[in-house]
Amino acid sequence: MKLRAIAHSRSGDKGDISNLSLIAYDPADYPVLLREVTAQRVKTHFSAFVAGEVVRYEIASLGALNFVMRQALGGGVTRSLALDTHGKSLSSALLDLEIDGSRGPSAAAEPFEDHPSQKQTRED
Repeated sequence: MKLRAIAHSRSGDKGDISNLSLIAYDPADYPVLLREVTAQRVKTHFSAFVAGEVVRYEIASLGALNFVMRQALGGGVTRSLALDTHGKSLSSALLDLEIDGSRGPSAAAEPFEDHPSQKQTRED
């Protein structure tokens, strides 16, 4: 299945760095994102554009992944001759990634707001 079936994406840029966020529509699909969308897979998917490293950050409380791709925009907005100098279309291109969308036994459908990383504890 295409990644777009279970997630949406946004993109941003700073200089020659592209930033892609990937957010699961359903909390039960977040483990699928963790398993299927690795930094290496993203780098391979964008091998024609990304010359630098790709780093993945996990934001479990939002059911999201954030990818920082260095040397991804042909030098940045003021240097690049690309049509999409800001890399906005990269978020849509990421959603074309083919994944195994099976959830497996560990995917419990808990709302993101109930995720342990968002629970606050207080010591009085």
